[in-house]
Amino acid sequence: MRRPPVRLISKTKMTAPAETLDTKMRDARAALDAWVREVVAWHFDPATGCPFWLERAKTLGFDPREEIQTYDDLDRLAPFEDEWLRGGPVRRWVPKGLADRPVYVFETGGSTGVPKSRVNIDDFRIDYEMFSRTLPDEYFPKGADWLSLGPTGPRRLRLAVEHLAQHRGGISFAVDLDPRWVIKLLKAGKPREAEAYKQHVVEQGLTLLRAHENIRCLFTTPKLLEALCEKVSLRKVGITGVFCGGTEMTPQFHRFAVEELLEGAYFAATYGNTLMGLAVHKPRASGDPFDIIYYPPAPRAMVEVVDPEQPARVVGYGETGRVRLTTLTKEFFMPRFLERDEAEREPPCEPYPWDGVRNVRPFSKLQTNVVEGVY
Repeated sequence: MRRPPVRLISKTKMTAPAETLDTKMRDARAALDAWVREVVAWHFDPATGCPFWLERAKTLGFDPREEIQTYDDLDRLAPFEDEWLRGGPVRRWVPKGLADRPVYVFETGGSTGVPKSRVNIDDFRIDYEMFSRTLPDEYFPKGADWLSLGPTGPRRLRLAVEHLAQHRGGISFAVDLDPRWVIKLLKAGKPREAEAYKQHVVEQGLTLLRAHENIRCLFTTPKLLEALCEKVSLRKVGITGVFCGGTEMTPQFHRFAVEELLEGAYFAATYGNTLMGLAVHKPRASGDPFDIIYYPPAPRAMVEVVDPEQPARVVGYGETGRVRLTTLTKEFFMPRFLERDEAEREPPCEPYPWDGVRNVRPFSKLQTNVVEGVY
């Protein structure tokens, strides 16, 4: 079956120059509230909703389609629990309104236990088409080919980066990385074996870069980017744009990448995962600090920074707290999920008139239980 046209919800609204940030923020909030009503109505409608939420509705004591009218009203639902996505049956997450469509299942990294699963139909394509609009054509040329040096299955990255390349008129070459194997080696006290595996992955990427002259764009993780640049000059192999994501994305690495590794290539940092999509980095102006500031793909996903002890309370701007994620699509509804990350709350800005997060890193109370491997 041919998939329906992708519905893109613009990150920014074409406005007259006189429109203020306050006006953009009000418009963005109105669009978010309207989207919340549409998504809630879909997931709790017996004709279109998914079995999980239809069953859950029986325990709420109210009809979400009537009572949830704004984004803030989502507080009336209990926070989304981590364990709900671990294990099956996975079809309880497939909305009835999409039951005749081919379904993908993607998993999270598994660094904190049994991987969480999320069903996908078109969301990964929509997310990366939205992301594509943030990439400058000067550095990510239309028609250029891509190298994806990072995880493939069971994550969505391979299909997503492949779609991104195709959407921009190119071809994606992929080198597989199994982060779970690296984590297992590190937990077993075998850093040399982990390093050898990393070098094996990098060498495969180098082979492709040297063999295919039209590869101009690269997706990889911070650690793999550094390992790659130890062996080759990005400029000499023709890379002009780098899309990079991972938990090692710190201000220190950002500075190192820009000043030492990239050789003039554009650095598109992202914060994303299987559950959210992609939050994009606010472009850094000359003279700005190297802090990493991300804004989510509103209204399809929102990130907030909350008090770890009172997760219903959003902290003030500039304050530190735990990242709380709400995903709002017709395929997947996940309200008020506490991520395993912490950050500072960042105010809205002109390109993104909604809250962002600064300097995301592993949540301090969980750090001893997480091995990040090659991310």
